[in-house]
Amino acid sequence: MSHPKLRDQAYDAFTRYLLNRSLLPGQFVSQRELAEVTSMSLASIQQMIPRLEAEGLIKAISQRGLQIAHVDLQMVIEAFQLREMVEMAGLAEFVRHASDKDVSRLQDHLADLKTRAAQGPITADFLEEAQAADWEMHDTFVAAMNNRLISDVHRVNSIRIRMILGERIGLPAARLPVALKEHDAILTALIGHDPAAAALALRAHLHSSRHRSLSVGPFDESETVAPGTV
Repeated sequence: MSHPKLRDQAYDAFTRYLLNRSLLPGQFVSQRELAEVTSMSLASIQQMIPRLEAEGLIKAISQRGLQIAHVDLQMVIEAFQLREMVEMAGLAEFVRHASDKDVSRLQDHLADLKTRAAQGPITADFLEEAQAADWEMHDTFVAAMNNRLISDVHRVNSIRIRMILGERIGLPAARLPVALKEHDAILTALIGHDPAAAALALRAHLHSSRHRSLSVGPFDESETVAPGTV
């Protein structure tokens, strides 16, 4: 018998451990190892695997087990291309329907982060909170489209983007002021009712993240399974 709640709990546990890097891109794991890592039943793990495979987050490899999606050049290019398409469309909808109060809520949160960052110290918990606030803005733009299909695409692609950032660059303390400044440019333009400037600022922010992901060093393709081996 299928138990959707347990399957969903297993999925949430998997993505949580993937994003905190307890599970790593390209890593091979067995179903039993996933059950142990996530503290979920083997049955619930088995039920969630088809969903992970359909979303491209995991791949079954003959005689080797399950491989978590590998961060390679193609993944970076495609994930950021999709991200820009979805988020620029989301921003356009947000501009049409959001109130000044909606924008102010995001800007107030950003202002609080900027003040605390200036005061220091920059702890791991603070960086995690700042990263969550970063995604809150992007998720808010996409949610403005009120389209469940697009939101689901965005959710899965956000997992890929976070895998890429965690694998390639992360959010070091030295990068935080730049990230806050990029967000400030977007929200300031929105407060000023300048959608063209907001779009330019968002695109610049996305391109900055993409550029850093591509430029930090060569990609390690050693764990990529060759076509035809599945």
